[in-house]
Amino acid sequence: MSYLQATNDLYKEAALTPDVGLCCTTNPIWELPGLTVPKIMQEMNYGCGSTVHARDLTNNPKILYVGVGGGMELLQFSYFSRQRSGVIGVDVVDEMLEASRKNFTIAEEENDWFKSEFVTLRKGDALNLPVEDGSIDVAAQNCLFNIFKEDDLKRAIEEMYRVLKPQGRLVMSDPVCEQEMSPDLRNDDRLRALCLSGSLPIHKYVKALTDVGFGTIEIRARKPYRILDPKNYPTDELIYIESIEVAAIKDPMPNDGPCVFTGKAAIYYGSQDYFDDKKGHVLLKNQPLAVCDKTAGALAAMNRDDIFISKSTYHYDGGGCC
Repeated sequence: MSYLQATNDLYKEAALTPDVGLCCTTNPIWELPGLTVPKIMQEMNYGCGSTVHARDLTNNPKILYVGVGGGMELLQFSYFSRQRSGVIGVDVVDEMLEASRKNFTIAEEENDWFKSEFVTLRKGDALNLPVEDGSIDVAAQNCLFNIFKEDDLKRAIEEMYRVLKPQGRLVMSDPVCEQEMSPDLRNDDRLRALCLSGSLPIHKYVKALTDVGFGTIEIRARKPYRILDPKNYPTDELIYIESIEVAAIKDPMPNDGPCVFTGKAAIYYGSQDYFDDKKGHVLLKNQPLAVCDKTAGALAAMNRDDIFISKSTYHYDGGGCC
């Protein structure tokens, strides 16, 4: 049995019998005016964070969500895109698609504004998306890409890049791990399907995105997620897994490489009102400016005694140098 088949079987079971403990989401349910998330959707929230960010969802965007789960994030996306087929949900598991359809009927009863026609569900594979080129403003996946092995991960990211419009964004939540994992962990298909043993270090995760062509990467959150301990898993040491939320923007790739925001800031505290590096970055005195890692490195290389560069906070919420 392949790891992809093991994944399909696991989520077929989770669709037929909701498994509240399958994933440990690190986010509370969105509380928005008039939005009620049905209990069954909360029980089938098989993610590790959130891909719903209000600032991504202005001007009635066309939204794609891959791996529908119980439909919770599709409902949340619909809150911002209240139009027929404004949200497309794609899943390879028939039982999960059917469960979402049933859950949308409940959501209609509990939300006056919601109509099931806002969401179009399609049977499809993340490696071969049933979506036209350049037709999507915002694409999203939650706790899916970490399941894929290297070649399949590259293919899945390429597919997301293909369907996005220029300046479109791919918003993701996935587990990551900076420690080495044993071959027994890496090769355990069920643990991979459970979003545990496929976790990559952050720099490899980001490189997979920029290698496909995304010119801007935003790491928006980094949170504790799970522990793999020697008593319960095939490992000789305790493994610490985190959850990150990332946005990859389909910008042209800069000549000097991608802009990767990991939550660094620059603060100018010199004698002038501002500092201009003549490369598009103006630092007002005593005003922190979010900078990408590339700009942070260039500023640090000046060896000035009046510019402070913070360490990565792995939290970025927009604005800044690029």
